[in-house]
Amino acid sequence: MRRAGRREVRKRYALPRQGGQPVPIATPPGYRPLDERGIVDYLATLPDLSARLGGAPGDWRVGEVGDGNLNVVFIVEGPAGDLCVKQALPYVRVAGESWPMPLERAFFEHRASTAQATHAPGLVPRIHHYDPQLYLIAMERLHPHVIMRRGMIDGVIYPSFAGHIVEYLAQTLFQTSDLAVPAGRKKAEVAVFCANTELCRITEDLIFTDPYMVHERNRWTSPQLDDAARAIRGDAPLKRAVSQLKARFLCDTQALLHGDLHTGSIMVTEDDTRVIDPEFAFYGPIGFDVGKLIGNLLLAYFAQAGHEAGPGGRDAYRAWILGIIPEIWNGFAARFVELWNGPRAGDAWPPALFGDAGSLQIAQADYMRRLFADSLGFGGASMIRRTLGFAHNADFERIADKDRRAACERLNLQLARELILNAASIGSIEAVIERAVEIRREGSAFS
Repeated sequence: MRRAGRREVRKRYALPRQGGQPVPIATPPGYRPLDERGIVDYLATLPDLSARLGGAPGDWRVGEVGDGNLNVVFIVEGPAGDLCVKQALPYVRVAGESWPMPLERAFFEHRASTAQATHAPGLVPRIHHYDPQLYLIAMERLHPHVIMRRGMIDGVIYPSFAGHIVEYLAQTLFQTSDLAVPAGRKKAEVAVFCANTELCRITEDLIFTDPYMVHERNRWTSPQLDDAARAIRGDAPLKRAVSQLKARFLCDTQALLHGDLHTGSIMVTEDDTRVIDPEFAFYGPIGFDVGKLIGNLLLAYFAQAGHEAGPGGRDAYRAWILGIIPEIWNGFAARFVELWNGPRAGDAWPPALFGDAGSLQIAQADYMRRLFADSLGFGGASMIRRTLGFAHNADFERIADKDRRAACERLNLQLARELILNAASIGSIEAVIERAVEIRREGSAFS
């Protein structure tokens, strides 16, 4: 979401009014939003965090750094150390009070972060403190990490990323699935995360519904993509396929998902990777997390033409992007099955039913084929959303030349549509890469 879209947001999510004035947003007793002074005063009451910062409160430096859509984020630096402090506001930060949003999203982020840290230690920030009254999380400050999307726009290669994200995906998704968790315990967790309805609704609307109809939240590079947006809205087979994906998103509780896994939710250095911001977490189809990441990497591939100084200037970087996508899918699939073959307590596919390894391997291959098709479909839907919907990616938005940007976006839309419609018949991730190369080669001179 961008600040430019505030008018549309306010139309759709306007607060009730009394006597022409907005009704104040109700907050729980004891809740208050903290500013920079309030953060210092608050941290001074917590001995563990004060000790981590060192010195006296007067020695601490606080700055707001959050450029996200929903929350306020502060970096606090002291003589001995530093912290990242994130607080939920009772509304969407970029829209203001015209778009109320439940504070409980901080609870879901904390709960998901705790689970992820258990299953994938070292691949998420360390949580130091959670305040359920202020809906505030104090966590490890990641430094010198950068948001991966920004690094990719600058053409930075991250050699360790693929291996790290494979482990994160395999561990967090397998270990929270019915393959690893007894049914009763998993159902209890599903019930907890079912309450994250408002953030799920954002996904349901912005990814699976709005881009395929006339909606005030939609935007695109106009007039260059007016015909493409119109064609998507009139594409009945595509809308049927996307509706099937939405039904999967609504109904399938395979595993605990991050819920918003893309290159803007990952912080990296050349040798470290951390997945951040799981406030959209819920139990859903595994392919949604995997596919959303793959879709964003494919989008970044098509965007490179807008960031290179001249034709071919980013060829080596394109090759790196296309190289890590198969590394991620193939590595994830192999690691997921490896975990499946190890000790586990889940009730799905009980080992006692499979008397020989060959029978189980057939079941596993079928499971992974379906998961692959899901991932391609969800990836394609994410690519379309980021081109025609409300919230766009900086990969495209930072291309100043609208003609060049639209040319890149048009290729992205072409592959996205094919991934959604042909997901079940695409045999391998390598075939996806080959098709991406073909589309770019056959595309406009700008790409």
